[in-house]
Amino acid sequence: MSRTQSALLGALVLLAGASGSAVAAVPPDPAGIATIPCTVDYKVQNQWDTGFTAAVTVTNNSAAKTSWAVKWAYAGNQKVTSGWNAKISQSGTAVTAANETYNGTLATGGSVSFGFNASYSGTNALPTSFTLDGVTCNVDDGSGGGGGGGGSDPSGRVDNPYTGAKVYVNPEWSAKAAAETGGSRISNQPTGVWLDRIAAINGASGSMGLRAHLDAALAQKGSGEEVVQLVVYDLPGRDCAALASNGELGPTEIDKYKTQFIDPIAAILADSNYASLRIVTTIEIDSLPNLVTNTGSRATATPQCDTMLANGNYVKGVGYALAKLGAIPNVYNYLDAGHHGWIGWDDNFGASATLFKQAATSEGATVDDVAGFITNTANYSALKENNFTINDTVNGTSVRQSKWVDWNRYADELSFAQAFRNQLVSVGFNSGIGMLIDTSRNGWGGTARPTGPGATTSVDTYVDGGRYDRRIHVGNWCNQAGAGLGERPQASPATGIDAYVWMKPPGESDGSSSAIANDEGKGFDRMCDPTYTGNPRNNNSMSGALPNAPLSGHWFSAQFQQLMTNAYPPL
Repeated sequence: MSRTQSALLGALVLLAGASGSAVAAVPPDPAGIATIPCTVDYKVQNQWDTGFTAAVTVTNNSAAKTSWAVKWAYAGNQKVTSGWNAKISQSGTAVTAANETYNGTLATGGSVSFGFNASYSGTNALPTSFTLDGVTCNVDDGSGGGGGGGGSDPSGRVDNPYTGAKVYVNPEWSAKAAAETGGSRISNQPTGVWLDRIAAINGASGSMGLRAHLDAALAQKGSGEEVVQLVVYDLPGRDCAALASNGELGPTEIDKYKTQFIDPIAAILADSNYASLRIVTTIEIDSLPNLVTNTGSRATATPQCDTMLANGNYVKGVGYALAKLGAIPNVYNYLDAGHHGWIGWDDNFGASATLFKQAATSEGATVDDVAGFITNTANYSALKENNFTINDTVNGTSVRQSKWVDWNRYADELSFAQAFRNQLVSVGFNSGIGMLIDTSRNGWGGTARPTGPGATTSVDTYVDGGRYDRRIHVGNWCNQAGAGLGERPQASPATGIDAYVWMKPPGESDGSSSAIANDEGKGFDRMCDPTYTGNPRNNNSMSGALPNAPLSGHWFSAQFQQLMTNAYPPL
């Protein structure tokens, strides 16, 4: 996944500074001492035949500012097409990047970073001069060694961010887990930090904000490598087929999503204080697959999903998030890819990969902004079904014809993730992409775990008697009764898999089992009601949900205890 290279500023007339680094010539001040009021670091991070992505960092060495504007000019036909962390305009060859409302303050000695995508043809000549508020700046060529381990590029980016790294243990989740009887057995496990509303960025209801988590991760990091796992989850019209996890933004509020959610997250992640962290982002779970499976003439279609397909705001939002966050060298974007019981069917498999490619090349994003994909996020699909395969037959009847499998080509999450990775590469994603699988709640251990295949009386008795996944239907997703903790988080566990992760923190509810008034935009979904008899998406089966559940994301002690009891591997 090497894709970042520093710009070579050979066109500049350079003076060798005392340190041996290259600096642009600036006029001496009256006392004969070089004046450097500001420094600009301009890097081309990614370049292709018709365009490029650039990152700019400006350091202010003069008086503190409450607003700023950086200007430069191109020698060629470069044209800025989109940008982030600055308001970028262009007139002819002249470009101006002015502050956003949230990053206008620039202290003496302080820095600010922004980036953009641009088109060009011929030669992509680098700018030779920059000004900050009309004052000419020194230009830093950004040369120097990068960090990281094997398979790294000059930015320090590595092929698999989990290799050789610790993973951040969220102290808030850890404290809740440790407070439960027996919870100290897993309270040191790393889990995802969910940014599921705008208020979560700065910290909602007394919880830690993004900066607080990143600061805590630096403290945990020590001298080694550290991964921080974030779930970026606030699309307009979010979760169009599930009311329990509806979000705060309406279907048309794409601009608010960009400027009030993604932009501030990007600004924090781009802070040089956090450059030594490997930041893994899970981008917008349960979004794009809905456009494939729950729209149009399908029995599972909803008006809300039809709206999001028509207005394009899921695709636009995901593309924008990938572009903004992917421009930060130490951020690794993993796009949500549903799970085998959602897009493992022939009608959904190829169509989903094609849609993901569309999203990953929209709003300035490219496939280089995608480090990989994550499956089974906050879901319950078994990692590996050992007691039957999709190729088995019983009395001449294929396992695919069983009620449980229902013509799906995949029986478990591992086989699906590996096959879907190949499909994604075939539609144009980089061959180096890796998969993550959320194993936080898919262990299905305990006394109900089968020890062998079911009886061969029929294909259904064979599959139902042997399957680890004890859900009533593979479409059931809310607070499932009988579930257990799955494989503990680990790096490189199988071919094509970057890591098993606990992206969904065990013990956090999927949704309330009855309507609860709240200010979080979360509705009541009957799939979280244990008395619900189902809908077309779960073949009108019982929901299989636990009773007395709180709002999604809130602590659910009874579920946490069940997950520990049924853990596989056992605790």
